[in-house]
Amino acid sequence: MVKVLIVDDSVLMRTVIRDMLQNDPSIEVVGTATNGIEALEKIASLKPDLITLDIEMPKMNGLEVLRELKTASWHPRTLMFSSLTSEGAEMTNEAIRLGADDFMLKPKDVPELRLTTDELIATIRHLATDNLPVSREEAPRVVPQNGNAERVVLIGSSAGGPPMLDQLVSKLPADLPAGVIITQHMPVGFTAPLAARFNRISHMPVKETENGDMIKNGMIFVSKAGVHTMVGAALTTDGKKTGRIIHSNAPPVHAVRPAVDKTFESAAHVYGKNIVSVVLSGMGNDAGAGAYAIKQAGGTSIICDQKDCLVYGMARSAIQKNAVDKVLPLAKIPDAVERIVRHMAEN
Repeated sequence: MVKVLIVDDSVLMRTVIRDMLQNDPSIEVVGTATNGIEALEKIASLKPDLITLDIEMPKMNGLEVLRELKTASWHPRTLMFSSLTSEGAEMTNEAIRLGADDFMLKPKDVPELRLTTDELIATIRHLATDNLPVSREEAPRVVPQNGNAERVVLIGSSAGGPPMLDQLVSKLPADLPAGVIITQHMPVGFTAPLAARFNRISHMPVKETENGDMIKNGMIFVSKAGVHTMVGAALTTDGKKTGRIIHSNAPPVHAVRPAVDKTFESAAHVYGKNIVSVVLSGMGNDAGAGAYAIKQAGGTSIICDQKDCLVYGMARSAIQKNAVDKVLPLAKIPDAVERIVRHMAEN
């Protein structure tokens, strides 16, 4: 049983979140708090396994709670609940730097909030498991020695994707002879804190994409929200083909920007058979056309098994395009990616 404390200054939000969590018998809401001061008192007395933490609250806000928790005798997992605003994104980024374990976007509209019930429960379960990746914030990083990437791993996801990405990026090795690009559907401003979170649990350095970034071996890029992440051709100093990031303001595709299809299709023209694509949880049809382009170019297309996905729309779109080489459980995807990439490098 996961013991959860809900911290939010809105009585409506506290009520709705409690109601959402009561749908799962493995979660027990042990209490609620209306501000940071009350939250710290209840954390000390109730000893919850996890808290859902609002950022903007009276008396003591969420960021101040995180600072106090650094020296507290009881330190629960922390799930930030941030509103869909640019200010919320900036504060979420700061929360990740202060030690928050994860974040979710909190719609202000109650019906929309209720639609996130499954994702909220899945995220809490993930954070509460013993095999949650250990923070590597203080661990020395292996600086990629092989320079510009001649191979690339492309990962696409949407709803339900972030907890799956945690498991995937934390298990990829530091010396992977490929660059990695993650395209996750998110509102503007929230991909920077997502990259910061991954950077804490990954063996490889992780950053949000910038226009002109060269794709490097042993490095993970998170596609910046608000623009499409395209892959353009470039040459290394010794004349070998590699890729670089190009941001595009082209109209949204499948009503999203960044779109997985844009990243996958553009990369297929540059990397051809030296691509491994992975499609995780997500609704809609984004990724189908991109997976098809990669398969036509000779690359390898992997999708996650349906039982591990919150939503199977994106993976199903690749199946419908007959563009899938492997269907794997989430736990087996990191090893498969590494094995395929190393085989590419040897050949």
